[in-house]
Amino acid sequence: MPANLPALPLYFQNAVARLLEHPHGYVVVEYQAGPRQLADLQGLLGELAQLLARRGWNRVLADQRLMQPFTPEESEWIRAHWLTRSSTFHGAVLLPHDVFARLASAQIILEAKAANLSYRLFDDLAAAETWLAKLKA
Repeated sequence: MPANLPALPLYFQNAVARLLEHPHGYVVVEYQAGPRQLADLQGLLGELAQLLARRGWNRVLADQRLMQPFTPEESEWIRAHWLTRSSTFHGAVLLPHDVFARLASAQIILEAKAANLSYRLFDDLAAAETWLAKLKA
């Protein structure tokens, strides 16, 4: 687990990330280091959508600090299936340490804004949490 995140209840885990339930009413997506399979990313985002719906939450903290860059296939799938979702939510993204992963994440975020999804990029966990707290459902 990257530094600064408290121990939180685990909802789901696979090779891509862990989904954690934050007591302040949002999901923490804690991306793992290393390569991914598209099917694992699809499964993760499907579980994320189910958790948001089940809890009635609309906020996500995506901790991408350890994440590798999205592959072109992953980026295309995210554009076609995740950014086109009808449900609205707010995402605070902790930027990856890897410069290429930062660029890939920033591009997806720009496209998310065009799809009327609310994402903000952060280098600091406290700032991301503060922003999410202001958006209480």
